[in-house]
Parts: sequence; C-alpha cells; structure tokens
Amino acid sequence: MIRPQPSAPREYHFPKFEVRILENGMRIIVASVQKLPVVTVLAVIDATAIADPAGKEGLAELTAQAIREGTTDIDGAQLTLEFEKLGTSFESGADWDSTVASMTVLRDKLAKAFSLFSDVIMAPAFRSDDIERLKAERLSERLQIIDEPRGLAEETFSRFLYAEGARYGEPMSGSSKSVTAITRDDVANFYSENYSAASTTLIFVGDLTLDEGVELGQASFGAWKGARKSIVVKADVPARTSRASRIVSKSDAAQSELRIGHVGVPRVHKDYFSIVVMNAILGGLFSSRINLNLREAHGFTYGASSYYDWRRQAGPFVISTAVQSEVTVAAITEVLNEIDRIRNEQIGEDELSLATSYLGGVFPIRYETTAAIAAALANMVTLKLPESYYDTYRSNIAAVTTLDVLNAAKEYVHPDELQILVVGDPTLLKAPIEALQVGRLTVLDWVEA
Repeated sequence: MIRPQPSAPREYHFPKFEVRILENGMRIIVASVQKLPVVTVLAVIDATAIADPAGKEGLAELTAQAIREGTTDIDGAQLTLEFEKLGTSFESGADWDSTVASMTVLRDKLAKAFSLFSDVIMAPAFRSDDIERLKAERLSERLQIIDEPRGLAEETFSRFLYAEGARYGEPMSGSSKSVTAITRDDVANFYSENYSAASTTLIFVGDLTLDEGVELGQASFGAWKGARKSIVVKADVPARTSRASRIVSKSDAAQSELRIGHVGVPRVHKDYFSIVVMNAILGGLFSSRINLNLREAHGFTYGASSYYDWRRQAGPFVISTAVQSEVTVAAITEVLNEIDRIRNEQIGEDELSLATSYLGGVFPIRYETTAAIAAALANMVTLKLPESYYDTYRSNIAAVTTLDVLNAAKEYVHPDELQILVVGDPTLLKAPIEALQVGRLTVLDWVEA
C-alpha cells in the first residue's frame, strides 16, 4: 500500500479583530467568533510584578487575587454565588507583565455578568480579613514549594541568575518574608497606582459585534478614570557574565534537580523566530537533541528540555532536567556538548523541517476556543506584539533557515556565561562538580527568605 503524502499546508488566518479606544483611554478589542453562543471577556491591566516595591514582592499577585474577594457592595462569597448563578466564574491573576481578569459566559447572560465583572474591577473592597487569608494561603504554598526539589530549583536558579535587587531574581508571587510584610494599605495603594482606565484593555471574543462590545465597555467602564502609570524598572540585570555553579543542599533528595542557563533576551526581538526554532531543536521538543541525548541515548532521565521564558525584559534561558545523583556530572557534560554542537555545526534540512513543521502545524489548533483566542490577544497586548503577529507566525517560522539556526545559537546561547545549579546532596555532588571545572562553585544551605 502506498502511504498517502501530505498536501501543502493550508493558509491560516487568525480570527479577525477590531480595536476601539474610549474617551477615558481604555482600549477595547473585539473578535467576533460566532460558532457558539458564548463570549470570553478579559481585562488586561498594566499592573505588573516588576512594579512590586522592594521588600513587598508578591504585591501585584496578591492584589490581583484580592479583587475577586468582594466589592464595596457584596462580599466574596456572595460575589462567587452571583457569578455561578450566571453560569460563569471570575478569575484573576498577575504575572511579570500584566494583570488579567477573565470570564466566559453564555451570550444571553453577558450583559448582567459584564456589569458584575466591571464592579469587581472598579470597586474592590480589600477587606483586611480577606487580605490576611490570602497571605496565609500564599505562605502555605511557599512551604510546599521549598520542600519539593523541583520548586526549590526553579526559585534558587532565578536568584542565582539575576543580580541582587533585580526583580526577576525574586519569586513572582513573593517570598515568605515579603508576603508577610504586605499590608492591606499596600494592596489598596498598589491598586490605586496601577489600575485605571488608561492602563486597561478589554477583550471580547465570541458571539457579539464590535458595536456591542464598545457599548458594553462604555456603559460599564466609561466613567472610570485614571492615567497609565509609567514604570521604569530594570528587572533583568544578570548576577555575573562568567560561568558559575552552585549546589543547593538537600541531602534527602532522591535525585539531582539540574538547571543550566543564563539571562536570555526580551520577547520583542528581531531574531525571535530564529531563536524559537533553534531552541526547539536544542531542547524545546520531545525529539530535541538534549532530550534524545539524556533520555534515549543515556537513560539519565525521563525528560530534559530547554526554553526561553519570554517576557518584556530578558527572562531566563533554562535547560531543565532531573537525574540520579551519580550521573549528575555526566548529564551536565552531555548538555554542554549539545550546546557546543548546535553552536558549531550547521543543522541538516531534515532536522530543520521536523521542527518548523511541528511549530507551524500545531499553531492553528491552539486557537480553537474563545478563551484561547482571547488569551492570544491578551498576549499580543501585554508583550506589545504587532497586530499581524498571529497571521504571519507560520510564514515567519517557515522562513527560518539552517544558517539562521546556527547564527541564533552562536549569538544567543553563551557557553561562557552558563550558570549551573543543582539541588541535591552536596556530599555526593561537590567533589565531582568541582572536578568538572564549570565555574566557581558555591554550596548553599537553603534558608527560606
């Protein structure tokens, strides 16, 4: 039997969307997608974790959580019940580059649900009891994070990677010390300084028109005022530009959690697509070189990967895996070999095609629901991407060449700046890592901050 051959990829178009700006500066984006009688609503607010004051890290996230705890008219329990009566729920959270509030609701419940949605955003009560409960929940989460090697590795790697005082070096949701220090007044002040009409974009995706979206936005948010606050914070200063290694002591760990990397590049970058394809080949896909090497060829791990954490400023470039303690140095050596190989040898056309076909092929199926489309538009707003980004993504990926991949690896993967962190038993790891000579080695006895 002759195997059928794939046809040429069909042209893809992201759902059409339109933009309007209200007199108060609020931007409204509407994508009319009428497959089902539902609408997803997002409020994307320029209230970011890098705006957290020093010593109060986690304030942006705590504020985003606190707005859903009730308005000046109704408490959190009643608010949750009111949304449930309308067949929806209100979600909110913050990250490095924005705060996002969201809901998905049936078309015939939209007007009433949106009125409630706007009340939550414009008139939060910030009751002291709610703030203290949210803080206690965060502190409990911290205990779980620092007790688990993977979470400990993620957190300590950021602190190892970025300079002291750089916001990216501290956990986005705060440390135990910083969360404990946050007060109800801090939350209220952060809200008043960062939440405003001019700093907010409303996104509607689903069964409605642009005029309907603008009418809803004007009716509920038209009276909201406030300018966009300008935030100038250098969050991505590296701790050093030379190699270094660190062992975070966890003598009861069954294996080593390994992180290798350095400060990466900002999301808006001229070579973004070349970097994406290069990383896919290096460690971004299951079929990537690092995973096939460590998992398939050597049996060191169940999985290994690499990624660039894309942010407005330069997030980390990270290679991540977990291995048995006795093969830690061997795994590090193989990762370093793969980095050298992709920087020094041009990849083949077959390897390139495998990566670009996958990246281009899975792209359209990511945006099948109103919620997924809305999230994509929020990403566009937050990271300041061009409005043509989603329509041109596949052609931009397909245009990457083997030489582009080689140049991206040479330019944006820096062997001499690699930071190597291992969470594990120092009695087993210290001597062999020192012998590997991968930069000055320090051993950290973890103390929660």
